[in-house]
Amino acid sequence: MSSWAVMFPGQGAQYVGMGRPLWDASLSAKRTFEEADDALHYALSDIIFNGPESRLQDTEIQQPAILVVSVAAWRAFHEEFPDLPVALGLGLSLGEYSAYVAAGVMSLADAARVTRIRGQAMQEAVPRGLGGMTAILGLMASDVEALCEEASAVAWVQPANYNAPGQIVVSGLVAGLERVEELARAQGARVIRLAVSAPFHSRLLEPAGAVLSKALATVPLTPAAFPVIANVDAELCEKPSEIIPRLITQVSHPVRFQQSVEKAIGMNVTGFLEFGPGRSLSSLLKKIDRRQKVGNVEDEGSLRKALELAQGPGYNS
Repeated sequence: MSSWAVMFPGQGAQYVGMGRPLWDASLSAKRTFEEADDALHYALSDIIFNGPESRLQDTEIQQPAILVVSVAAWRAFHEEFPDLPVALGLGLSLGEYSAYVAAGVMSLADAARVTRIRGQAMQEAVPRGLGGMTAILGLMASDVEALCEEASAVAWVQPANYNAPGQIVVSGLVAGLERVEELARAQGARVIRLAVSAPFHSRLLEPAGAVLSKALATVPLTPAAFPVIANVDAELCEKPSEIIPRLITQVSHPVRFQQSVEKAIGMNVTGFLEFGPGRSLSSLLKKIDRRQKVGNVEDEGSLRKALELAQGPGYNS
């Protein structure tokens, strides 16, 4: 029997107007946006659909915005194909929260409130301008780890995202980033300083974990309808006692997306479906293993294609 991995993107996937076609096409999606607006007591949907882009870039707006579009995409799909056999869920950083909403662990309203707090705490943990993140392309993970160790003699820097083979993101203080970029270029790597305002997923974000711990303590959680692979250690989680410590740790530790995908592949999933804005995770998946089936849902057209992929030939609804 077929079984699918469902996956959800993180920060950086946002764009003004994302999710509007789902609002127009799906009652479930529309209700999802309305639910988030009610939970947050402001019109998040208006910012998502109409901008301005500068507002959508604010971390405390961006995180619940991507969450709600991702859950809306999932619900629009689920409305049409409620019997999709799901083996597991996974997400990139923020996307782990979307996966837990899809798995029924937490409500959308609670997730929207928590991710707003998470975004504020992550931004405030390190003063703006002191830290950042850089993507290093073309080096093995062990090489990047060694470069971070060397550069940390100048200022702290560490791996933050293990995205795919030859694609590692590092995070830290600006002086450390500059040094690791210099060292990486000397080894022939391509480096890209990312447009983020803080050193996410580094030990510098530990204060955000303390804030998040208090926020999550107020959220009622239920066992997962399907397991979710945790970012921090690529372990399958279903019980609240497994989930909460990993979500707290996640903000200050590396995201192991490649290892999470490899875990799913090892479980012989039929394929991967990405729900939310863009195709960033689908692109990473192909870099990890291009043999895998993959689809995405972010608008009406991609929804139809994903349904066709998931239902397969001869499906009778």
